[in-house]
Amino acid sequence: MTPTQIAALIVAGAFVLLVLLLAVPLIKLGKTLDEASTAIKKAQENSDPIFTGANTTITHVNTQLERVDGITANAKTISGNVSALSSLFTATLGGPLVKTAAFSYGVSKALKARRKRKQEPTGRHFRRKNKGVRK
Repeated sequence: MTPTQIAALIVAGAFVLLVLLLAVPLIKLGKTLDEASTAIKKAQENSDPIFTGANTTITHVNTQLERVDGITANAKTISGNVSALSSLFTATLGGPLVKTAAFSYGVSKALKARRKRKQEPTGRHFRRKNKGVRK
């Protein structure tokens, strides 16, 4: 055997050894991928009830939201009616009520002034205090 053939045999043996050393991790990686595939299949099978429950929950939530929308629409209508009613009350009774209050205030002021004058002594030389001053 020539030295070239011996070197070729050594290189071939090293290559076989390298292939064997790389085969072990590749086999383990293949087993890991098989386990991952199995886990994904199991997760997919177990997720169907979860999605069904989530769909049911979303359906119930949508029903409740529709009810809340109806309630808020009714509340908006009621607030508009109350606003219109208060405007109507102000327009119809507000002006006359203010006028009545002002009239009653003026009458009470006049009666108080009249009572006060009756209590004052009368005479030619009597002078009222604070004549011409308003309170």
